[in-house]
Amino acid sequence: MQNTMDARLLQIYSLFKKHPSVCTDSRKLKEGDLFFALKGDNFDGNKYAIQAIENGAVCAVADDIDLPHHENLILVDDVLTTLRLLATHHRKLMKATVIGITGTNGKTTTKELLAAVLSSTFKTICTQGNLNNHIGVPLTMLSINEETEMAVIEMGANHQGEIRHLCSIAQPDFGIITNIGKAHLEGFGSFTGVINAKSELYAYIDDHGGEIFVNMDNPLLATLSKNISRHTYGSDIKADMYAEIISADPFVNLRWEYKNNQSVLKTRLIGEYNAENIMAAIAIGSHFGVGKSEINNAISAYSPVNFRSQLIETEHNRIIMDAYNANPVSMEAAIRNFNKFMNRNAWFIIGDMLELGTESDYEHAEMLRLLTDIDAENVILVGKNFGEVYGGDDWLHFNDVESLNLHLKKKPIRACDILLKASRGIGLEKALPFL
Repeated sequence: MQNTMDARLLQIYSLFKKHPSVCTDSRKLKEGDLFFALKGDNFDGNKYAIQAIENGAVCAVADDIDLPHHENLILVDDVLTTLRLLATHHRKLMKATVIGITGTNGKTTTKELLAAVLSSTFKTICTQGNLNNHIGVPLTMLSINEETEMAVIEMGANHQGEIRHLCSIAQPDFGIITNIGKAHLEGFGSFTGVINAKSELYAYIDDHGGEIFVNMDNPLLATLSKNISRHTYGSDIKADMYAEIISADPFVNLRWEYKNNQSVLKTRLIGEYNAENIMAAIAIGSHFGVGKSEINNAISAYSPVNFRSQLIETEHNRIIMDAYNANPVSMEAAIRNFNKFMNRNAWFIIGDMLELGTESDYEHAEMLRLLTDIDAENVILVGKNFGEVYGGDDWLHFNDVESLNLHLKKKPIRACDILLKASRGIGLEKALPFL
C-alpha cells in the first residue's frame, strides 16, 4: 500500500509542478487548480470533487471510495495526510530558507513585519491571513517556488504536539518564539503545558542543527534557549541587536543598534508591547544582511490591520481597536498601555478572554483587579465570563455585543479615547459603528 501511496503522491506532485496552485474550497476554485477534498466537522469536500473537475480543476484528490470514476479523480487513503506529504516533499526540493514563528502573542505581527523587511532584499513568501494550522502550513509551503529565497511560516497551536507536527512539514532552518503566556489553557491543560508546546519549535531547531532568535528581555525564553545556537535581541546592550523605546505616544519609536551601527525607527504600531515584535523583525533582518534603511523603511510603512492594535479615528472618538484576540498577557499589556498614553476621558470596553478552561474565573477576576488598581472609572465589560466574576455596580456589564450596542445607541460615547479589547469570538468590532 505504501508503494501505491508513493506512486499517487508522485503523480499528484507531477501535476502540481505543471499547475502549482492548490485549492481546498470549491467556491474559490480557479481553472487549473489542484482540488483537495478535505473533510471537517461541518463539511465534506468529497461531495464537490467531481464538480471541481467539471469546473476546471486539473485533478481532484479525494478519499471517498464511493465517488463515481473520473480520469481526473485521484483516490487516496486520506486527503489531509496526502496534502501534508505533498508539502513535505515539495519543501525538501526547494532551496528557500525557512523561518518558523510561534508564540502566545505577537506572532502574526512579527510575521508580517519580518516578511516586509525580508521582502525589501529577498524574494519572500509568508503565511497569509490565519493559515497557521495543520491545513494552512502545508498550503503555505506549496506556495514556495524555485525563485523563493525566504519563507516566513507562522505556526499556531492549541494542543500538545501541534508545533512538532507543523515543524515536520515546514522543516524550519531558523525559529523564533515571540513569547509564552497563558492562552488556550483548555487545550494545553496548564501554563506548563503551554511552555512545553511552544518549546517544540526550539526542540526541532536544536535537533536539526538550526538557529533561533531570542528576546533576552524574556527570562523564560532566555532560559529555554540557553543550550541552543541562538542570536539575541532586546534592551540589553549585550544583545546582538540592541534597542530601546524612545517614545510610545501612541506610536512606538525605537533607537536600535546592530554591529555598532545605530539607527532611529518610527513606526505606526501602537503599544509598548509591540516593541518586542519590532525588535524581532529588526534582529532577523539584520542577521540576513538587510540594510538598516531598508529595515526602517519596511517597518515604518507597515500599518496593522484586522483589528490588531489599530488606531481608528471615528467621527466621534479615538479608538484603539485590539479585538482580534485576547489572553491574560495581551489583555494586561493593552490595558496598561492604554492607561499610560490615552487619557482623553478614557473608556475601557473589555470583552471575555476565551479558551482559559478552569482558569477562566481567576484570570477574569485578575483583569477586574487590574482595572481597579489603575483607578479606571469608565469601564464596560462584555461577555458571560466577566459576568461570572463581576458583581459590582461601578461599571457596566453586558452579556454580548448586541446588548452593548443597544446601550450605546441610547447613551453614546463622544470625544473620548476608547480601548476595545477581547477575544475574537466576542465580536467586539461590531460595536465600532456605534462609537
